Amino acid sequence: MAISKKNSRLIDCDGRKFRWTISPATDYIKFIAEEAEKRGRKIEVTITSDIDRLWLEFPNISNLNLKVIKPKDVASFISQALKDGWNPEEKGSPFRYRLQGDELRREESN
Repeated sequence: MAISKKNSRLIDCDGRKFRWTISPATDYIKFIAEEAEKRGRKIEVTITSDIDRLWLEFPNISNLNLKVIKPKDVASFISQALKDGWNPEEKGSPFRYRLQGDELRREESN
């Protein structure tokens, strides 16, 4: 399924356009990207975050991990996946990563 244009953003990275979005979940957020014009293989990055607990814990939020994904992070994730062999034009299961600290680690496919 393609990423919805309504809830996503475009970014130019390595001379190509990509569409990306953030999907919130409990205790983590998931970054998802695909090439903007050709629907193929996606990349997914799981990022530990307490962003969903922000309103429950407010104003006591100093100990929460409120990771925010910025465009420079998006460009970095996409560039790393391309270096690792991600071909966004081919079909297949997503390239999966986990962000640990500032390091992007590839997760093996099942």
